[in-house]
Parts: sequence; C-alpha cells; structure tokens
Amino acid sequence: MNMTVPAPPTTTDLLRQHVGPDRHATRRTGTERGASPREGERLRPLSRLQLEDRLQELGDFYAEASGGGPWAWNQARDAFLRRLAADVRRPGFELLVAETTELTGCAYGFPARADGPAWEGPDAHLPGKLLRLAASGRLFVVRGILVPPRVRRQNQGRAWNLARRMQRRLLTDHGAVTGVTLVRRSDRATVEALRSWGWRYVRGDSPQESRALLRSPFRVLVLGT
Repeated sequence: MNMTVPAPPTTTDLLRQHVGPDRHATRRTGTERGASPREGERLRPLSRLQLEDRLQELGDFYAEASGGGPWAWNQARDAFLRRLAADVRRPGFELLVAETTELTGCAYGFPARADGPAWEGPDAHLPGKLLRLAASGRLFVVRGILVPPRVRRQNQGRAWNLARRMQRRLLTDHGAVTGVTLVRRSDRATVEALRSWGWRYVRGDSPQESRALLRSPFRVLVLGT
C-alpha cells in the first residue's frame, strides 16, 4: 500500500458501470433452474504472450462495459490497458478469460506480498491478520472481475455463476485460502454484487485497526475458498 502512487483500480472500476444492455444475453422464459450453467462459457488463463496478443480485445471489452460516448469509451479503454500493463509485471499475476465464440468475461489478480505491495491505494488499510496471511503466501488479490450484467442479476448464489467460477479459479490456481479486494465505500452496487458472490466484510483484529478501516475510503472484502 504505497502512499506515493495514485490509487489503482479495484473491482469497483470493473463492475460499477455494467448498467447497459447485455449483448451476450439470451431469451428466457420463466426462472432458470438446474445445477449447471448453459453450455458454452469456458475458463482458461492466458499466458503473458497470449495476453499481449489480446490486449486490444480486452480493452474493447472493458470499454464496452464502461459505456458512454466515444471520448469516454477511449478514455476508459486506455486507462484500463495502462493499469493492466502495470499489474501484469507483478509476480504470480494471472488473468482468466471466459469464452464462448467470443470473450464473455475476465478476472485477474496476483498473490499479496507482505513486503509492501502497492495494489491497495494510498489510504487503504489491511488488518494485521491479512498481512500475516500474506506473509504465508495464502492471500490473493482479486484485482478485477469483468462480467456481463446478467451475471450480476441472475443466479448469483449458484456455484456455476460466472463470477463465482472465475474468482474461485483464481484462488485455487494459486493455492490461496483467502481472496481480498477493495471497493470504494460510495459504490454500494459493487459491494452488493460481490456479497451476492460470497464476499464478506473484513474486520480489524484490534481497536486501532478497526478505526483505520472506518477512515479508509475503501471497504476491504474477503473471500474464502
């Protein structure tokens, strides 16, 4: 948590603007039932070389989700690609894509390190219990989850929900027992989406840490495997 760099994006940036029509949605009649998703979406991690080859596609996908006019579209796209280029250099970085015949989602992050990673922004604070977990190599920063609007609105509690599948895969691929992410306190929609996917608020393990968490502009959410 470096005090000298601008606050980087959190899951907030990737989720909060999914309010437009879903170009991947299909027609439904009644409530969807069953224990597994419709066939199609498969998850796979991208290698560094594959990620480089698909940067433009990922940027377009992010910008489409952000909405707005051409100027806003280009601004969101460029900012996302700059942040992604910085994150991809972190040890253990992984980016998953979900695909049918086209890109339908992505999620990415990296293992937390106890020696002071700068992922969390200038004013955020992790309680001591999470720092100790980072020191053991069992804490994973879920930096972003980008999914179609339907994933936020439907079947959030199902194990096969696309967001749940991607976040679980990120943790299990790295042997992590806990995921952590940050959400701006003002972004209630993103908090609600994350909590519907199993995330919960973190609690400080001392009065001093609890007060620091309350002063932070971010909420710290955690996810267990």
